[in-house]
Amino acid sequence: MAVEDSGSSGEAADSPLPRVLCDTAELVSLGREAPAGALWKLAEPGRQLDANVVRLPAGGRVDTHTEPDLDVLLLVLDGAARLASADGEHPLRTGVLTWLPHGSARAVLAGPDGVTYLTVHRRRPGMRIQPPQAADRLRPSLGGDGA
Repeated sequence: MAVEDSGSSGEAADSPLPRVLCDTAELVSLGREAPAGALWKLAEPGRQLDANVVRLPAGGRVDTHTEPDLDVLLLVLDGAARLASADGEHPLRTGVLTWLPHGSARAVLAGPDGVTYLTVHRRRPGMRIQPPQAADRLRPSLGGDGA
């Protein structure tokens, strides 16, 4: 459900408007009937963030991985999980907000009833098509000048 423009004139009419994007309570209400994986993704054009609502079923997991470039916020919306990291396991329950700093290794292990959580991080820049000669700067120099 989008917030509608009130019809005001001037510069504000051209400014982006806040919008209601998702009712997470409605997603959570699906409970065990919700499919595993991403239930919702932020897909607004021009955004600076990425966000997902993810459901892991009972015993589901996100295997150990490291995000080298992005900090991530993880908010548990429903259920419980364990966050495995270099300093041990941390319990995650409904309402717990966790910061996953870039460079940290982590895994998420769903509890006996599964878990639904929201992740938010800075958007990765999209891949851009470059002209063929752009790849030349990535190739090692074949000349003997050491350049």
